[in-house]
Amino acid sequence: MSEKQIKSVGIVVKPNHSEALETAHELSVWLGERGISAKQKDFENVDLAVVLGGDGTMISAARLLQNLDVPVLGINYGSLGYITEFRIEELYDALEMVLAGNFETDQRLTLDVTHLRNGKVQSKNRVLNDVVINKAALARIISIETLLDGLYVNEFRADGLIVSTPTGSTAYNLSAGGPIVFPTMNSVVITPICPFTLSNRPIVVPDSAEIELKLKTDNEDVALTLDGQIGFELTTQDVIKVAKSKTTLNLIKPHNRNYFEVLRNKLKWGR
Repeated sequence: MSEKQIKSVGIVVKPNHSEALETAHELSVWLGERGISAKQKDFENVDLAVVLGGDGTMISAARLLQNLDVPVLGINYGSLGYITEFRIEELYDALEMVLAGNFETDQRLTLDVTHLRNGKVQSKNRVLNDVVINKAALARIISIETLLDGLYVNEFRADGLIVSTPTGSTAYNLSAGGPIVFPTMNSVVITPICPFTLSNRPIVVPDSAEIELKLKTDNEDVALTLDGQIGFELTTQDVIKVAKSKTTLNLIKPHNRNYFEVLRNKLKWGR
């Protein structure tokens, strides 16, 4: 990608973060000096997105950008995140690199999630990390019927169920005993949370498959949580359909570090 091709940049800012807001202003000026417009609300026609915050801000950005097929630069203000891999002090060097076309991206799978009740759509959303069905703290074990491309898989009896992307495999999926999946793999992980039967183990399936989850339990408090940020109450016989999104989230990769370095630092391997 050449400098001339980037004419507009969308800036996503972590809410109520004074340093990120200040950076957004400075960045807008910096871009303007180079004849590039900056947007913070309308992302429809941007050529590049810059996310100022942490992993949570990037997860929100994945929903804001929807089906835009643009490179995304993630800037972290604290320790490096799993998906915001540039430090704040690297911002302008990274932008110079991007404007010169000297960059590569990781294409991260996102999932479209449709919540149905009595055949009627209740909500549609996009997730980067995971789809979680789980019970309230004092509820009994719940039952979730699971189908893959219309084929019956199992009726999981557990505290809940996680459908995770490779990007989300290091989030709730990992704490529930699921595997770490390399982030650009074409796969999805289905992980039961504290299953009643210990032989019910996580399953790795192709990302091309449509997953259908139906809540079979009644009279219990059960919630659908998307990326840990959006939640909905579920009732018995509600159906959740999960399918691969048409576009990926295209994360710009740093030249000076890789995914395994992030894993070692975040998970404290070898320490």
